[in-house]
Amino acid sequence: MNFDVIILTYNSEKKIKNLLDSLSSQVLKPKNILIIDSSSEDKTVEIAKEYGCIVYFINKNDFDHGGTRTYAVGLSKADFLVYLTDDVVLKDKFSLKNLFSFFEDEKVGAVFGRQIPYENTNIFGKHLRYFNYPEKDYIRTYFDKKKYGIKTCFLSDSFCVYRKSAIKGIGYFKKDLILGEDTYVGAKLIVSGYKIAYSSNAIVYHSHNYTALDEFKRYFDIGVFHKTENWILKEFGKAEGEGVKYIYSGLDFLFKNKKFYLIPEFFVRIFFKYLGYKLGYNYELLPKFLIKTFSMHKNWWDKKNI
Repeated sequence: MNFDVIILTYNSEKKIKNLLDSLSSQVLKPKNILIIDSSSEDKTVEIAKEYGCIVYFINKNDFDHGGTRTYAVGLSKADFLVYLTDDVVLKDKFSLKNLFSFFEDEKVGAVFGRQIPYENTNIFGKHLRYFNYPEKDYIRTYFDKKKYGIKTCFLSDSFCVYRKSAIKGIGYFKKDLILGEDTYVGAKLIVSGYKIAYSSNAIVYHSHNYTALDEFKRYFDIGVFHKTENWILKEFGKAEGEGVKYIYSGLDFLFKNKKFYLIPEFFVRIFFKYLGYKLGYNYELLPKFLIKTFSMHKNWWDKKNI
């Protein structure tokens, strides 16, 4: 396959070596590894160059979730682009190879892989990964939206390969999104007649140890994203239906792992997520000082003078 790997970095010194080590062991090799660095102040760039990566620099304040990824598209001459975040590690030497297993179908515009939690991840972080990334492959098309709703366009560019012609066909990644550039692209691909595939055998380690407050802030930003890109909800349905499935799945996960004592905390976290989402969706009604306080991506608001 003619593909490049693209990694966005900022002060990634403590993470990038593990990722690059896992990339160097792959049986399927990329043509290039492109690093888009947001003016790191540590040894990120030095380490990347030691591994033979091609490094491009942008100003820290110019980073944009969608715009920076679109910038990377223009730097690559490959037919396929594998996007990785700097905090993933490929599980085995076949992770990249298995990510390319669906592209014989020319209508497949993107394939994303399975994310499993790091060993030191808390029980809530582990459950989220198992909930979002099952052990079974699937392909989604526009005709699946009645059954799967907003999950039809679910996509994660923490570990995802895009067909470049498909990305060009939908107008690239959108600039100026608070987050959710992968969901945006997933939705655009689906409504444009492309398919999204999920490869459960292409696996990376990727997870977070979010506190309840972290989850509140993240879901506040998700609410902002859904408000600013409301066409996605209108096209695929609201996100609340997934919340009910998540609650039943979470309780089952806690019972199976004999973590009954964490059920109260689980519901506290559910409340914080729901409250954060609702406040974010209605952010225009909030005082400006609260908006930035509630948000995880505070720098995004600076560009909007809030």
